[in-house]
Amino acid sequence: MACPAPPVPAARARAEALDGQLHAMMAPLWGGLSPVSMALAASDWAWHLGTQPARAAHLAAQAWQLGQAAAMDALTQATLPASASERPDDQRFTADAWQRWPWNALARQHLAAEHWWRDATDLRGMQAHHRDVVGAFARQWLDMLSPTNAGLGNPEVLAATVERQGGNLVAGLAHAQDNWRVQHGLPRHFDHGRHFEPGRDVALTPGRVVHRNALVELIQYSPTTPRVQAEPVFIVPSWIMKYYILDLSPHDSMVRWLVDQGHTVFILSWRNPDAGDALLDMDDYLNLGVFDALAAVGRRVPGQAVHAMGYCLGGTLLAIAAAALARQGAAAGADALPRLASMSLLAAETDFSEPGEMGVLIDESQVALLEDMMAERGYLSGRQMAGSFQFLHSRELVWSATLREIWMGEPLRPNDLMAWNADTTRMPAAMHSQYLRRLYLHNELALSRYCVEGRPVSLRDLRLPVFLVGTEKDHVAPWRSVYKLHGLTDTELTFVLTSGGHNAGIVSEPGHAGRRWRQGTRRPGDTWRAPSDWAQTAESHDGSWWTAWDHWLKAHGTRKRVPARGLTAREGLGPAPGRYVHQRYDD
Repeated sequence: MACPAPPVPAARARAEALDGQLHAMMAPLWGGLSPVSMALAASDWAWHLGTQPARAAHLAAQAWQLGQAAAMDALTQATLPASASERPDDQRFTADAWQRWPWNALARQHLAAEHWWRDATDLRGMQAHHRDVVGAFARQWLDMLSPTNAGLGNPEVLAATVERQGGNLVAGLAHAQDNWRVQHGLPRHFDHGRHFEPGRDVALTPGRVVHRNALVELIQYSPTTPRVQAEPVFIVPSWIMKYYILDLSPHDSMVRWLVDQGHTVFILSWRNPDAGDALLDMDDYLNLGVFDALAAVGRRVPGQAVHAMGYCLGGTLLAIAAAALARQGAAAGADALPRLASMSLLAAETDFSEPGEMGVLIDESQVALLEDMMAERGYLSGRQMAGSFQFLHSRELVWSATLREIWMGEPLRPNDLMAWNADTTRMPAAMHSQYLRRLYLHNELALSRYCVEGRPVSLRDLRLPVFLVGTEKDHVAPWRSVYKLHGLTDTELTFVLTSGGHNAGIVSEPGHAGRRWRQGTRRPGDTWRAPSDWAQTAESHDGSWWTAWDHWLKAHGTRKRVPARGLTAREGLGPAPGRYVHQRYDD
């Protein structure tokens, strides 16, 4: 099977380059979204609605009924029931002020409109992607038009303005000015609290940078127990964000907790790329990020197998690496790498046929526009990437924040997780284009078509035990999508479903109140179980899933304990968290 694409004729390449420059120039007018994708989705919806008169009549009658019912409920019911909103975590109308007329009528009418649009955007015959796009844009407009965003028309804002004699509006204006300064690269006038600088407030677990190449630093952490497990743990975080999501404050640092359980821990810290890295591709991230670092781990801990863990896209990359090492005729240099004792994948997709909310923004036209935008600079900026998440979660990340900060005059005081989320990174143009096309659009890994060194790899070649984690509220890697690995390999697979979302569900330290998880193991040869069946029968536990993972790691090693692998002050290339984590850019 030949993987390289055929060459593009020179004349066609010149025409595409000119078109790309024009598209990049026009992209800001479209908010970075493909107008072709949006137009196709809108026309798909409009044509199907126009050719389904009975469905259109039903929707019209439903709109009238929902409006009438909402008005009647506002007059006869004192409070909004929890089931009134489409989303169980919707907190917009929970304040007492929204339970009184006329505010309760406004809230009910808005919630009725959300219910109606959910049905109106789901028309028989529409392409699934177009249905998702139309539904997403309808939600964005409705979130923007929510009564909670009405300024002084919001009863909570009105009450705060009266109570503080307009002080909240003065403070909100100052916060708005501060936000403008930050967007234009100017310093803040106001201190909003802690800044969570890596090495000072977060990423505090003691360790040393023991290896560095052009793309990653490899950090080894100092032991805290006199004896440690023989097999080290090698962690591959996602390159989309900084690595210290797994080493936040000491109380919720996964790295520190693993070290305290007697594990020798290594982690990658990805370099924040610049324009000179435009040609770095997925092969570079595989070779420099996983294989070269894994070889360094082998040199540090010779003769030992390694427990490898990957988080988010780092888990996807690790799965590709493991498949390449497992196939007949392994990757070049595989003989110099330590054997993998196990693989743990946290909120990591290997089948992208149902990629969750990110799939709304990914199709051929949108990827082509992104490629044109990246060609101008050589990378996708952190601000552009953050903008995609803000678009998908505008209710929480834009409108709720605006309500609190601008109208209520309450400064947003970040915690360690929020500060990490704002510490964005760039992505090289070649790599970003490849992973969008090869994984999201073409789903090559799940179809055993993803090529490493010119030859495809298959997850069916995996023979090592796998620990797979999904989170219940994950919108980036939905747990049912993560679960699809069950159908891609027959190796022993332990699946854990934990409460929380993509980040908070993973950073779920022992002692965190309200945490729970379910676990089940599929042995080689076991029959397929649908995710809904699995969820109904899997045993549930209270607390953190970290303890189950620690037990699993120790059970899938030699159970041998060896003297702790200490680090001297002069060893390696400097103390953790290293240099790469501090690379930041204004864009």
